[in-house]
Amino acid sequence: GGMFPAHDGSLVRWESARGSGEERRRVKWGQIKREARAVEKVIRCYGEDVSRLVDVCRQSIVFSSVSELAHCLQLMADDEGVELVRVKNRMSLAEDGAASAGFRNVSVNLRVVEEGARSFGVDTHVCEVQLLLSDFAALQSLTGRHDRYLLHRDYHRPQPRSSMASAAWLVHRVAGS
Repeated sequence: GGMFPAHDGSLVRWESARGSGEERRRVKWGQIKREARAVEKVIRCYGEDVSRLVDVCRQSIVFSSVSELAHCLQLMADDEGVELVRVKNRMSLAEDGAASAGFRNVSVNLRVVEEGARSFGVDTHVCEVQLLLSDFAALQSLTGRHDRYLLHRDYHRPQPRSSMASAAWLVHRVAGS
């Protein structure tokens, strides 16, 4: 079964979190993307088209094996309360590992379309679920690993073209937020 990253760097099995409030509190639940990072991404990656920003809300699920990961993906696909918007398989050998600094996962963009989501008006909101193997999760949590990815990402992404975008990007970088 799937596991969730915990605040202390360990992993919490879903079966444990589901059955225990204490275990559920240990889970490091996904946070909403910071506003400054969302603006930067819209400008630098999506040509100022805000409709392309689909990872404002993101959660990771970690698996011990490829078969467990594939089973979870199949459960998502079969769930009538979920609409899969996009599945990006960064584990595929056809995927250019240089583009992600060697990081591998399956990124699922989805909408929750069940009645409860509709009643709150959030059924059109796209969120991201990252499915990854435990070995990659361990690499991701190494000190400095994420910082190196950010440098790689920022180096390889094109600079903003418009003067407004350039100013917004510069303010974001100088502010360090």
